[in-house]
Amino acid sequence: MDEVDAADDLIRSNRELWDAWTKIHVASDFYDVESFRNGERPIRVADYEVAEVGSVEGKRLLHLQCHFGLDTLSWARLGATVTGVDFSDEAIRAARSLAAELGIPATFVRSDVDHLRDVLHEAFDVVYTSCGVLGWLPDIVSWGRVAAHFVQPGGFLYITEIHPVAQAFEIEDVAPGELRLTYPYWSHAEPLRFDVKGSYADREAPTEGLVEYGWDHSLGEIVTSLVDAGLRIEFLHEFDFCRWRLDYLVEGADGRWRLPEGTKGSLPLFFSLKATKDPNA
Repeated sequence: MDEVDAADDLIRSNRELWDAWTKIHVASDFYDVESFRNGERPIRVADYEVAEVGSVEGKRLLHLQCHFGLDTLSWARLGATVTGVDFSDEAIRAARSLAAELGIPATFVRSDVDHLRDVLHEAFDVVYTSCGVLGWLPDIVSWGRVAAHFVQPGGFLYITEIHPVAQAFEIEDVAPGELRLTYPYWSHAEPLRFDVKGSYADREAPTEGLVEYGWDHSLGEIVTSLVDAGLRIEFLHEFDFCRWRLDYLVEGADGRWRLPEGTKGSLPLFFSLKATKDPNA
């Protein structure tokens, strides 16, 4: 088996996992789709994202690795013309169904990032991606090229994501404040392999036989991939919170997770980045 076939097998395994997870997530309390339907929680992108991205009224927005579309459809509710992309058939099926049910205009495309240029042939004012997506990509340099390719001249890419530093520590079965250095910080060719037990949305969900493969990428590698692809970094913000549970953190009243009070020192746990394309490109 050559390297291409081996990589395809890993992506196929991850796609099977996300197909299974989508069925769990759509029905989960974690995603709470019902409150998105009835308008109790109509927008699922964070306040700081809305502020940093700015108005999307009348703009074309591409959401890479969109899962089943709650964030994508949130941007549509905020005025964008949206296209969501994901490699999971189940996720795209669920996203299309939800958009149709709610009467929200949206386009959803089934593709992995590396092959997106083969099936999508337009550029966008905003390319958006967020929250737990980069670790599923074997090649961050390729991601940077693809993301930059779809940015319209004068447009920008925006990402908010868990900080690579936060991912270097063991995140399960450790005590709050227990920082156990476990995983690589920089990119690595060989993936990390995990037998899946439930989902981040439901730790008790049945997932027997499913396997997860993941890759790490340093903050410097993420930034450099975008610069090398021709984008200009407008800002890079680092935050003291994570937007989901890591066992070494504690949950605050705002629903975000931070190091316990009294911890010596501090760590960046999440970041956001905006990168623009020259209007004359």
